[in-house]
Amino acid sequence: MLDIYSTDIKEWLTELKQLGVKATTRKRLKQLLSSILSSAVDDKYIVENPCLLVKTDPVAQKPLKIITPDQFNSFYEALPDEMSKLLVETGIETGGRWGELTEFRVKDWNADQRAFTISRAVVQVRPEFHPEGKRFFVKDYPKEGGYRIVKVAPHLATRIDAHITAHALKEDNLLFWYTPLRHGSSIPNSAHCLAPPSGRTKPSARGRTYAHGTMSAYTAGKCRCAHCRKAMATYRRSRRTKGLDNPRPGRRWDTDGHIPNRWFREQIIKPALKKAEIKVDIRMHLLRHAHASWLLNGGADLMVVKERLGHGSITTTERYLHTVHNADETALAALDKVRKHQHRDSQPDDRNLRTIPTQRQPLSNEELLTQMAALQAELTKRLSGGEAGAAA
Repeated sequence: MLDIYSTDIKEWLTELKQLGVKATTRKRLKQLLSSILSSAVDDKYIVENPCLLVKTDPVAQKPLKIITPDQFNSFYEALPDEMSKLLVETGIETGGRWGELTEFRVKDWNADQRAFTISRAVVQVRPEFHPEGKRFFVKDYPKEGGYRIVKVAPHLATRIDAHITAHALKEDNLLFWYTPLRHGSSIPNSAHCLAPPSGRTKPSARGRTYAHGTMSAYTAGKCRCAHCRKAMATYRRSRRTKGLDNPRPGRRWDTDGHIPNRWFREQIIKPALKKAEIKVDIRMHLLRHAHASWLLNGGADLMVVKERLGHGSITTTERYLHTVHNADETALAALDKVRKHQHRDSQPDDRNLRTIPTQRQPLSNEELLTQMAALQAELTKRLSGGEAGAAA
């Protein structure tokens, strides 16, 4: 580390650029290196961080993708079970990060205040990086290091209370936990009510064709239509029923009860998106973006949104201002209002023309002295009258 200089970092970034590495990736790599060197500075291994003297190419910030309430409702209705629905609705209501949502425990819920206390987060790691060789490491602090209290709507609070009661959850129990699902055939539902197959497959490399809905069409003809897939699935199911095959068991997730992120995405989110026929690739973090954007669209204060999301800087929250749908219309309305006001003020008002004094020529010295003498006389008269009244 002592031999790493700013010039070395510049050369390294230049080589990455020449190799075709994108500016976003180069910036991220430099941030990782800077984090390592900053830790070395804290531990007194080096005197300063050379990355602080190196600038990377500017990276254009892409606009955030925000789902609409209608898209969310369609996605929500397509979720397979009640716990998944409750987890997703809690995510959109609180704006919590995935590690915060999946670490919610009963003790974090205050039924009287209808609020969660976000004080921990869980991270999925490799066993060699865990102090006890496990896959989930619980941090006793959220991302920005500070606790926060987030209230939810009454209807969601009622559902959370019912969920805790129905499962007899104790104080230290997870509010949402990993529950493997039993998956049936991978054949689409429409395949079970197909019309009888007709026609033949495309010619193979040898010029042969096969009738649809047969094993030969699936294996030799390489056809993957619904009829041929159903034929293969029926054949395999029959062999398993007879005990002729030993199918490979499904993947078993090493977890202590926390929900694996990849499992939730592959087994819960993706099937729901396919069922709802939504083109937006909804991820759990996208619900956090939607939470912030919907709050601002509804007129919530920027500082309130910052506190709910747990941002360390208001600058991070300000990027959601670009997602406010009526922002441009509001700005244009304000501009139009000012322009109309100024235009109205610039037009003469006929009703007040008689009250506007006509412009006169400058007074001569004699006229000015005459008016000043008259004014002085008037002042003297008024002052004399005031003193006489006071004496009386």
